[in-house]
Amino acid sequence: QVQLKESGGGLVQAGDSLRLSCAASRRAGSMGWFRQAPGNEREFVAAITWSNSPTSYGYFADSAKGRFTITRDNAKNAVFLQMNSLKPEDTAVYYCATGGLYENPRQYQLITSYDDWGQGTQVTVSS
Repeated sequence: QVQLKESGGGLVQAGDSLRLSCAASRRAGSMGWFRQAPGNEREFVAAITWSNSPTSYGYFADSAKGRFTITRDNAKNAVFLQMNSLKPEDTAVYYCATGGLYENPRQYQLITSYDDWGQGTQVTVSS
């Protein structure tokens, strides 16, 4: 089991930026970010492949494309989600999770593709 710890959430205004971090006890095939707003189901935000290869691939939900980027630091076993131009609808608890490597990019969007989850970090965007 991989231990995960998210950090970097907070209260910001619309248009601001936040950088979320996820520290892992060890690497997995991929790392995903999901979010869950009150009353809503948990939804995919972004994912990145995480292997020893110098090349990584990122995947994004439509709501995140053009505003969010995802990066990794292999030396620190950490993955980062840079969120720019934040909107009130981005308000949610953000979770990181470890997954595998999949040929079909669609797999990275599925909750069932991920095994271990962090406790989450709250992001609140005021208008």
